[in-house]
Amino acid sequence: MAVGSRIKRVRNMRGMTQKELGLAVGFDEKSADVRIAQYESGTRTPKEETLRKIANILDVNYAALSDPSLYAAEGVMFILFELDEHYKIFLNEIINPYTSELPRKQIGVSFNANILNNFMSEWLIRNQELSEGTITKDEYMEWKLNWPSTADGCGKFTPSKQ
Repeated sequence: MAVGSRIKRVRNMRGMTQKELGLAVGFDEKSADVRIAQYESGTRTPKEETLRKIANILDVNYAALSDPSLYAAEGVMFILFELDEHYKIFLNEIINPYTSELPRKQIGVSFNANILNNFMSEWLIRNQELSEGTITKDEYMEWKLNWPSTADGCGKFTPSKQ
């Protein structure tokens, strides 16, 4: 979901009009609603300072509105929260037999979407093959980099790319 869509969702949740939000941000009376409409439609992207003001006015974490980073734990969480809005994520406590460094008791993620669970099942197989030494790290990376062409439906068909 884009920044503008997230702004719109939270603004609506807070029961604010575009004009009310625009005025609270500090835009002038004539353009307040237009500017927010532009952000929400994706015509314009708010600068970081403006987005921080919007987050403050809407009383949400800035990261809930901004584009999440895949390289920060907080960003990953907001990506998962967003996925939960679209696919309903189920969280389960699991015992991970493949690690000695992390706690063996961890949280597993599954989706209320068969296609995603099928994709995740195949990923689990490739991950297990890597752990068992059946495939190399390079083969594992090739599988990920060329997915879904390398997918085999958990052994149900031949992938279009080996």
